[in-house]
Amino acid sequence: MKPSPSTRTPWSRRIAGSATLALLLLCGAQARTWTSSDGAKTFEGELKSYDPETGAVGVTLPNGKTLDFNQTKLSEDDIAFLKKTGKVTPAGAAPAPSDILAPAGETPDMSQPADLSKPVQVFILLGQSNMVGAGKISGGEGSLENAVKTKKLYPYLLDPSGEWSVRKDVRNVRVMVGKGNSMQLFNNDWMTVPGTKSIGPEFGIGHPLGDAIAAPVMILKSCIGNRSLGWDLLPPGSEPYEFNGKTEPGYRGTPDNPKGNGEKPDAVWYAGKQYDDDTDNAKKVLSDLNTYYPDAKKYEVAGFFFWQGEKDGGHDAHAEFYEKHLVAFIKQLRKDFDSPNAKFVLATLGEAKKGSTGRGGKILDAQLAVDGETGKYPEFKNNVATVYSNPLSKGGSGNGHYGGNSETYMNVGEAMGQAMVKLLQSPTP
Repeated sequence: MKPSPSTRTPWSRRIAGSATLALLLLCGAQARTWTSSDGAKTFEGELKSYDPETGAVGVTLPNGKTLDFNQTKLSEDDIAFLKKTGKVTPAGAAPAPSDILAPAGETPDMSQPADLSKPVQVFILLGQSNMVGAGKISGGEGSLENAVKTKKLYPYLLDPSGEWSVRKDVRNVRVMVGKGNSMQLFNNDWMTVPGTKSIGPEFGIGHPLGDAIAAPVMILKSCIGNRSLGWDLLPPGSEPYEFNGKTEPGYRGTPDNPKGNGEKPDAVWYAGKQYDDDTDNAKKVLSDLNTYYPDAKKYEVAGFFFWQGEKDGGHDAHAEFYEKHLVAFIKQLRKDFDSPNAKFVLATLGEAKKGSTGRGGKILDAQLAVDGETGKYPEFKNNVATVYSNPLSKGGSGNGHYGGNSETYMNVGEAMGQAMVKLLQSPTP
């Protein structure tokens, strides 16, 4: 049997401790003792994935590592078990579009609960302050009230009686790291405007997804303001790099120790700390699913949204290496959430115009380059999309939170949500 490269260990070492593994094994519906085809070796593990067409099997060991192999390496009893079980998709992996999308021409009734026999489709929102959101709810021009009730924009935000609508098939959850690295909870309710002090793009995102998906949906926002991709959100695996004679830290490195040792440095800020905090908080929510989506039993991370870049625009090295870090960020998120097929949508900064130069131009070019339609990254075709938000912005800049104009946040959110729906409808390469 051939384990994945990151977990490769000799067969003798994997089997010698099988008795200990059995004691440590976390109970699960697919946990069992597996036997090799010659009957000479056994090991404990939980079935993670199985593809009847190829015979590919994935088994999670009690220590959390994964063995990947073909069913021909197993006993006849194990193969019979697999065939009886049928296709198994890894936990967290996005299903095929036909499994979750509403039939063409049909829109789920947002006033009714979703079908909880289907896994909750989780969409994780990451970024900095404009993803957090600074759109005004009340007031005159630029407020959400004015946009909806006076200009008659975004009509789905009102119910038939003229009150703010409550979307009972889309859960709106927002968390942020607080003092002592604790998780602060800001929203945990059905998608509705009341109870929200300001808005980000989540309403524009959540409604198109709720209309298109015939399954429960969770919008899970985990982010905080003033964070850069080249430092705070630097993804795991990023190595130190040289720029203008200076060494920039890699993941979990610091200015004094750019390489780091792979561990979280104590009592100091380090490269990738916000990545760790934001992903850890999202995982905390998902590990307690029923608290955040009542009565839900299972979930799948179907996609990621990213709106960010302001802070990197103030740093030469971060702007220069933004594209490299963005590509790594996309790939690492899918790996960390065990969601290889999850779609990814990002938005550019509203003030950034095509053809711009300087640091802002470099960031814009990088964000546009990763769109799967450009062909620069063939592996991103039909699964990564970039929303060019300059035509959608109502003025101002990302650093100034677009003057708090809620229409910018709604317009960008709608475009991001529609881009995600399009990706979900596209075949996985």
